[in-house]
Amino acid sequence: MKLSNCCCHTGPPDPKRRVVDLPVAPRVNARIRFSSTNPAPVRHISPQEALEQVTALLEQGTAIERIGISGPGDPLAFIEPTLEALTLIHQRFPAISLSIRTLGIGSEKYADRLSKVGVNHVDLIINGVTEDILEKLYAWIRPGFKTIRLPDAAKILLAEQKKAVRAFKDAGMSVSIITTVYPENNADQVESIARLTAELGADCMILVPYRPEEGAEMNLAPPDRTLMDRLLKSASRSIAVSEEEPALCSEDDQGIAAGLPKPTRQRPNVAVVSSDGIDVDLHLGEAIRMLIYGPREDGLACLLESRPAPEPGGGGTRWEALAGVLPDCFALLAASAGDNPRKILGQHGIKVLITDDTIEGTVDALYGGGRKNKKGRKERH
Repeated sequence: MKLSNCCCHTGPPDPKRRVVDLPVAPRVNARIRFSSTNPAPVRHISPQEALEQVTALLEQGTAIERIGISGPGDPLAFIEPTLEALTLIHQRFPAISLSIRTLGIGSEKYADRLSKVGVNHVDLIINGVTEDILEKLYAWIRPGFKTIRLPDAAKILLAEQKKAVRAFKDAGMSVSIITTVYPENNADQVESIARLTAELGADCMILVPYRPEEGAEMNLAPPDRTLMDRLLKSASRSIAVSEEEPALCSEDDQGIAAGLPKPTRQRPNVAVVSSDGIDVDLHLGEAIRMLIYGPREDGLACLLESRPAPEPGGGGTRWEALAGVLPDCFALLAASAGDNPRKILGQHGIKVLITDDTIEGTVDALYGGGRKNKKGRKERH
């Protein structure tokens, strides 16, 4: 969980205005080309954990103005955990404002439901208003659960973002446009983004200066002060605009709520569900086998064996049986998983981690290897 100054303002940061960002959203639906190709594995928290963390902060005396769902994935990419977390928090603490940060895909479908559970503000990430610029900026975009060609995905994203401003405004929410400035890529579109989104009803715009990331496939020179001042001035002709640091508002922020689990003598291994042996890309319920990774005699983690998963069906008994299949595992990696298996496996000492990364990079980080640049990483578009 991140605790930061509120980034929806047009003046100097007010240290008394606090926003709690909760990483409830499990599914990542896009990656910028200039972000790390192998970020550290991230863990999303359950809606109940989100409520517990907010409750603990308030009991400690933290003054919270707004609670946001902003990661590790997009809140609209898999909406149910988002809605459940927001509902729990709004029922318990109705006076606290709620928000989400999103690319906006699916906004027309979900805007009214979000409003009903207490959301009154949206940070909408828009980095371009033409398909060619989006194709330059994004390595991949997944509008749904299936991978499609980047040109087709960029066209969908552009259309969805235009719908998003009006959908959220019609549902009674305020909308901030978050635009990261990538020099020589989208700087010339900042004024157009400001003008278009203002016409659609957006309330304000926040410009985030790009900063290079370790492990990115390519890096740019950061925008200089002259460029940022010029863009702030041009955007201000259409909309109220401010500038924020990337740590507060970048869509590539992949902060985690808590430390990753660690191997123990009794549980030294990690279970993984994968369709191809390369990526963590399956829902736990779809898995027919478990790939078991663990340390060799020399201490390096590698694939040790494959174990069959229990047959589908049986409700909680299936997950009890799965726990029996994994008595030596401290964690299980999946692309998504329901609350029931996560709860049952957790009771048996197996932490379910949700990630959309490669097996090698995620397993390496769990055993303390950190981030790597791996040539030959499979790029999914």
